[in-house]
Amino acid sequence: MPGKHIEGVGNGSMPPCKRCQVAEATVLVRMEHLCTDCFMTYVRTKVVKRMESYRVRHSTKDKQRILLLPLSLGTSSVSLLHILDYQIQSQIDRTQRAGYELQVLMIEDPDFPDSTTSKAMIAAIERRYPRYIYTKLPLADIFEYAQTNEEGTQEEESALLGAISRKVMSKEENLDALLSSLPSATSRADVISTLRTKLIVEFGKRRGCEGIFWGDSTTRLAEKTLAETAKGRGFSLPWQVSDGESPHGINFKYPLRDLLRKELGTFSDLTSPPLTDLILAQPHSAQISASAKSTTIDNLMSQYFETVEENFPSIVANVVRTSSKLTTLRRDGHELICELCSMPIEHASSGLHNWGGYQQEVAVEMQYDSSNSKMCYGCTRSLLGSAIVGV
Repeated sequence: MPGKHIEGVGNGSMPPCKRCQVAEATVLVRMEHLCTDCFMTYVRTKVVKRMESYRVRHSTKDKQRILLLPLSLGTSSVSLLHILDYQIQSQIDRTQRAGYELQVLMIEDPDFPDSTTSKAMIAAIERRYPRYIYTKLPLADIFEYAQTNEEGTQEEESALLGAISRKVMSKEENLDALLSSLPSATSRADVISTLRTKLIVEFGKRRGCEGIFWGDSTTRLAEKTLAETAKGRGFSLPWQVSDGESPHGINFKYPLRDLLRKELGTFSDLTSPPLTDLILAQPHSAQISASAKSTTIDNLMSQYFETVEENFPSIVANVVRTSSKLTTLRRDGHELICELCSMPIEHASSGLHNWGGYQQEVAVEMQYDSSNSKMCYGCTRSLLGSAIVGV
């Protein structure tokens, strides 16, 4: 069982820790009994190994490297903030300076709880980790970012959102009009996720960030692999699950890619003081009904991998390991860029019309001229029938 607390701890009946051979085991991690200290070291080491290029010796005193951490108040992102803070403090203790500067961004979207509880949690995080710059943006700000780039000219991949923003008066009305016109819960969740990523990227680029630290665990990356494939955006997986330069012009990094979600949950419980007071409780995926109209592809993938992670954690890791072997398209600078997700697509593969296997092209063409589309297949599917059609 991944990251499972062992019952009966403290009565002397537990086996010794597999690593230190001294302390009593408190956690069972992938069939290995570990004490609390060794488990905490295990988690931190997994992350630090992924952060080798951000050591102090790879930085210069005259130009500080800036990295961005999107914070959702979930277990993974809060745990990542805690571990990065531990690493930065360790660097300062050893060398009197840090290898990088961290900025924290929170996006208020329709799924982000705007409540007294969440506000209290954000305030508590700022008090516990005071060395960082915290920014909170509403998702509707994407329409302002889409209007112009840093030079004041409209970017090609933002032209579509810019056109929508001229239809109504305020950015909030733009967002409401778009989301309310989407045909399904999956389309809504997909568009919100895409817009959130675009806003995070644009914010990071304008703040001069070298890269973005995404708080995606092994479990989340496995969910994303299957979900994005099901949505018709499998071609983008090399950029969505692997470390390296993204098509957005900024590096993506996944420091938690070797840790399961349940392991991070145990880590947040055992941290002193615990991180649980800084984390918003998420609904249990077992409560999701596959037949409910509000169920999304992401919900179903989360429900599936929660079961798999509990009983067969190696399968989750294998999904991520296999998807990470995918290679990106060889880019020559002349590819089309999807107007919504900003992923590069081949000239002959935009929209719905040019993708094989779709059996309703005639009906679709009556609503949307996919032959002139500058969107990928996945985004075109999500937006059929929405406020974007006809722009």
